[in-house]
Amino acid sequence: MNGTTAPATRTRVAGTARRVGRWLRWYLREVTGESAYDRYTARARAQDPAVRVLTRREFERMRMDARAADPQGGARCC
Repeated sequence: MNGTTAPATRTRVAGTARRVGRWLRWYLREVTGESAYDRYTARARAQDPAVRVLTRREFERMRMDARAADPQGGARCC
């Protein structure tokens, strides 16, 4: 093995590890609903920058109230 192969392999492995880490973070945020607020703020600001955007707490409260009000599609199993 020459001197340039090992650093190239480490760089490739590190790049792959970063990609896997980013993908895992994205996946977990999507599954848990953590990214919903980010999507909401981006959409709200794009539509009308003058409109007040809900705080994270207000947004989550609105989201949970909407889930609880819908017996068919809500998060509750019973």
